[in-house]
Formats: sequence, structure tokens, C-alpha cells
Amino acid sequence: MIGLDAIGIAAAMLPAAVALHHARDTGAPRHWRNAAFWGAFAVTLGAGPWLPDLVNGGLVLAMVALATLGLRPAPVATSDEATRAAFARRWGARLFLPALALPIVTLGGTLALPAGRLGGLALVDPKQVTLAALVAGAAIALVLALRLTRPPRGTAACEARRLVDGIGWPIVLPQMLAALGGIFALAGVGKVVAGGVLGLVAIDTPLVASLVYGLGMALFTIVLGNAFAAFPILTLAFGVPILIQQLHGDPAAVAALGMLSGFCGTLLTPMAANFNIVPVAALELRDRFAVIRVQAPTALLLLVFNIAALTLLAFPGGPK
Repeated sequence: MIGLDAIGIAAAMLPAAVALHHARDTGAPRHWRNAAFWGAFAVTLGAGPWLPDLVNGGLVLAMVALATLGLRPAPVATSDEATRAAFARRWGARLFLPALALPIVTLGGTLALPAGRLGGLALVDPKQVTLAALVAGAAIALVLALRLTRPPRGTAACEARRLVDGIGWPIVLPQMLAALGGIFALAGVGKVVAGGVLGLVAIDTPLVASLVYGLGMALFTIVLGNAFAAFPILTLAFGVPILIQQLHGDPAAVAALGMLSGFCGTLLTPMAANFNIVPVAALELRDRFAVIRVQAPTALLLLVFNIAALTLLAFPGGPK
């Protein structure tokens, strides 16, 4: 059965290829530093479940030390603009096929294997169907891209390194911050936050509770950079004890709209590297905050909508 461990091994292939490419680039300064950083990241993704916690922690600290010293990778040779324009004229709209294959396969796989079974055979862990479909979509998209463009050998690894080097160490922020959110939840940070807020505000109506929960999810996500990291902290602090147990809110609505409020914070923070730093690097924009500036109005409007929807729809009898 395909589970999270197999998905982790598949995800580790990208940083492993980047690490190997750096290791072979012996003429570049700091090539071993870059190879060690991406190699350590590959090991944590692919072999982390089988390694002792102490080893995983040591690898993370090593990555932090290497990033602090500065990666500063050497430039990678790539095609010039004229060559890319020629490819665009030759292949036209067919160049979008690999990009479209990723969401199509992901959605199709999720719908086709809702319980992770195919013809009575337990193929995928039911909890990881979407991730497994995403991995399959990425593999199919890569094959389509290679068959369509037929680049020289090693181009995929070279271009992967170019993109990853352009983003740099922030590419690992989502994993790091999600882990930090779990640590905060286990350490009882949510209880401390709840105690401080309850000492200032009486959360005794659906409107006040929705405001505190929705704004808290957005603010914690802005700080942590990941709504999945903020969710266990704020849900344990306010969502379950106050909105669900005390005010009898619908658990599904509270959880869904709380997470959506956190996603609004994702659109407003550079800490969400995968959303707001990666596009800047990929599009080679001069303004590092260009994506956030464009997203900010939408994020604020959606946050207001989510809080209003939570207040009006999640509680029996509506707001009071």
C-alpha cells in the first residue's frame, strides 16, 4: 500500500538531484556546502521516518547552520531567450500540456480512488490519496515535458537546480514551520494564548468568538507562515472549547472556516515561501513583495467574508 513514507521518498528525489548536481559542479565555490544542504533535506524527506529523532534533529540543525553560513550557489547555464522563444513558436499551446496534467491527474486520482482501493485492491492509504495522486501527476507531467521537448540529458536536473537555487533555503520553510506549529501545540502555547485573550475579552457570543478565532488564525499564520501550523494552536485554544463546546458551533463549519481564515494570512506573509517567495523567484520579479501586494486586498476581503460566514452559519440560531 502506498503511504506517506513512499510519498516522502518521491518528494526527496528533487533535493537529491539538486544535491548531486551541486556535488558534481566542482568548479563552483561552496559547491559542497550547497550539496550538503540539499542532501540533508533529501535525507529528512526520504529517510526521516526510519531515522532516530536525534538524527533528524541533527540534520535540521545542520541545514540551519549551512543556510546561516550562506549558500550563494554559482549560476547555472540555461537556454537563452531566443531559444525559448523558438520553442514557444514551435510547440505553441502544447507546452501547457505538462502543466495541465498535474492538476488533472491529481483531481482525477482523488475522485477515482476515494478510499484508496482499485478493483478491491488496497492500493493507497485512504488518508493520503490526494498526495499520492499529486505525486503521480508530477511524474506524468515530467514525462510529458521530456517527451514533448526532448531536451539534452541532464536538463531536468539542471533546470531543477536553477529554480531551487533561485528560491534558496526558504523552500524548506513550509516543512519547518509546520513542525514548529506541532511543537507549539504540544508545548501548550494555545492554552497560554487563550488565557491571555480571555483575560482581555469576554468571548461569550458567536460574533466575538468568530472574530477572535478568525483574526487569530490569520495573525498566527502570518507569524508562522503556514495555516496548518496555526490551526492546531488556535483550534485547541478557542475552536474546540469555546466555539464548539461552549457555543455549540458546528464542528465542520468551525474547522473549515477557521482554516480558510488562516489561508488569508498565508496570502499576506513572506514566511509562506511556497506561495509568496517561490513565484517571485520563478518569475524573476524585482520586488520581493510583489505577490503579497497584489494578494492583500483579496486576502482581507476573504477574511471578512469568512468571519461573517462563521458567525452566521456555524451556530444554532445565528449570531447574538
